[in-house]
Amino acid sequence: MSFFAILVALLLEQARPLSSANPIHGGLRAWALSASRNFDAGKPHHGWVAWTVAVILPTALVFGVHALLLWGLGWPVALLWNIAVLYVTLGFRQFSHHFTAIRDALLDGDAVKARELLARWQQVDASELPRSEIVRHVIEYSTLAAHRHVFGVLACYSILAACGLGPAGAVLYRLAEFASRYWSAQSRRVAATPVSPSLLRAASLSWTVIDWLPARMTALSFAVVGNFEEAIEGWRYHAQRFPNDNDGVILAATAGAIDVRLGGTALRAAPDSAFAETPDEGAAIDSSSTPGRPPENAHLAQVVGLVWRSVVVWVGLLALLSFARLLG
Repeated sequence: MSFFAILVALLLEQARPLSSANPIHGGLRAWALSASRNFDAGKPHHGWVAWTVAVILPTALVFGVHALLLWGLGWPVALLWNIAVLYVTLGFRQFSHHFTAIRDALLDGDAVKARELLARWQQVDASELPRSEIVRHVIEYSTLAAHRHVFGVLACYSILAACGLGPAGAVLYRLAEFASRYWSAQSRRVAATPVSPSLLRAASLSWTVIDWLPARMTALSFAVVGNFEEAIEGWRYHAQRFPNDNDGVILAATAGAIDVRLGGTALRAAPDSAFAETPDEGAAIDSSSTPGRPPENAHLAQVVGLVWRSVVVWVGLLALLSFARLLG
């Protein structure tokens, strides 16, 4: 069931992607805001209560619907439910249009437009970036976005689905990432509802734990389809250059897989910026860089190839596991 649900969801998402203004994402923002307003009273246990309401409660609801459909109406209906959940939580088209627009601007030689698009995407100040730094940041942001929107969801969904929890893994992963990102952005906005340090710590710690295994699975897949030895060496010796451990593993493996220099001075979020695509990226990149060639336009095409080859590996592996399960 998992393989067919993932395959159909990916095809549907490519054919008819969700718009950025879809009501589901708007509802998630309202839900996260409501959880913080009603349950975040500033103490450590209040942070965990708010996080549980925002993340665990919807995850349990999705699993409950899956169980009712599976045992009440049969696996075909449960499969449709899995596809619907994956369609909302999984997909390239939720971020790839940003990457494509910036890449096209760079290929056209329009660095000014590329800076504007990057600043609009990440809500940062990119006005002083040289061309090579634009490419570097696009590679870093796009790689992390691919992990959070595709490979991390695939990993968490596949693991929990194998345990009989249906699409709960996909919802758990995306909500944990969303909650950490949303509350972090809210805490930086002057006019926003206050978010306590306790809630920020609970959301950040939970997201780090949940993303630990998926991040390493993504890094391993990049190593398999890229330069394996260099990717593993980057993972082992250069991941610590990045303050965020999980992001560091992915970026170091990416740098080695396509031989590009990543890391360096981070872009800072614009004051009172709107809700950004990634969580606190201003603190995600350290001042030191990995070994490799300076970022060039050619690396953007290599990143696209790396990601799509990894998708083929994931889908192929899931197909083999599903086939073996049918035979068994």
